[in-house]
Amino acid sequence: MFDFSFYRGKKVLITGHTGFKGSWLCCILANLGAEVIGYSLYDEEENRLFDLCGVKNQITHIVGDVRDLEHLKEVFAKYQPEIVIHLAAQPIVRIAYEKPVDTYTTNVIGTVNILECVRLNPCTKSFLNVTTDKVYENKEWDKGYVETDPLDGFDPYSNSKSCSELVTHSYKKSFFAKGLTAISTARAGNVIGGGDFAKDRIIPDCVRAAMNNEPIVVRNPHSTRPYQHVLEPLCAYLLIAMKQYLDKSCEGYYNVGPDDGDSFETCAIVDSFVKYWGNGLKWVDKNDGGPHEASLLKLDCTKIKSAFGWKPKWTLDKAVQMVVDWTKCYIDGGNIRALMDTQIEEYINS
Repeated sequence: MFDFSFYRGKKVLITGHTGFKGSWLCCILANLGAEVIGYSLYDEEENRLFDLCGVKNQITHIVGDVRDLEHLKEVFAKYQPEIVIHLAAQPIVRIAYEKPVDTYTTNVIGTVNILECVRLNPCTKSFLNVTTDKVYENKEWDKGYVETDPLDGFDPYSNSKSCSELVTHSYKKSFFAKGLTAISTARAGNVIGGGDFAKDRIIPDCVRAAMNNEPIVVRNPHSTRPYQHVLEPLCAYLLIAMKQYLDKSCEGYYNVGPDDGDSFETCAIVDSFVKYWGNGLKWVDKNDGGPHEASLLKLDCTKIKSAFGWKPKWTLDKAVQMVVDWTKCYIDGGNIRALMDTQIEEYINS
């Protein structure tokens, strides 16, 4: 399905490389022998995984804001990336309610800026904008959304990512229709994995409670989401970027998520975490009256499966086990990068 050797020696620019997904992606690409250029804001507390995994010394690490067009232009001119994977975003729903302007400028203007740099630099042959499953107009129906369904996120985060999609569509049609650069977006579901320290995400909430010997507080236990391990979408992103680099006709808009049977209520993922953690850990249902979030969301991933032969490898239960293993390694002061490399290798070879 995927010849990972393609990435050896390729110049790959990743925006948002210091974040949770970005850190794992840097590790994968560094292991594959790619020449990685990372461009991201950096906060020592928010980007703990980036420091813990030790990938900084294997890549070109650039601190920058995707809202800074002139700086981005300088980076593109200097490093001439062949492949660009755009992860940089303000990704937390609650923060978007608190800071809607920052969320929109980062998620929309940031996308405009990165696409403008791609437009001005013919070195880039493959561009992938990573958005979210929340870009769809959510009618909370019991079927998966397909790529042709209307886009219209409800809250500021979801809507800003819908706008990011539309910006990508416009640039694609206006500037890249007859060019050499392939343009795609990937709409991924909720991801879990070791090293996610973000606020208001269920697995980080589980980890913090377990480390403090406190019950896990679950705000919306019956919300249904397409959870998957972070390695699932990351390898799908690399697959899309590679395929369209080799054949521009492969560009498009792709849902990336678990199989239909692996969309679970939040309480199920918490039950799995409690099982693997042990030590008498429990959880409580306690809605804190937070802002609106959809209670039901599913993706139909038929397109990427039929186009590239991609399919999820790990069940949700397996994904949670990997998170617990990572967290206990972290608590015990173990070798985080060695464990991540082991999990990456296991995933690729599974």
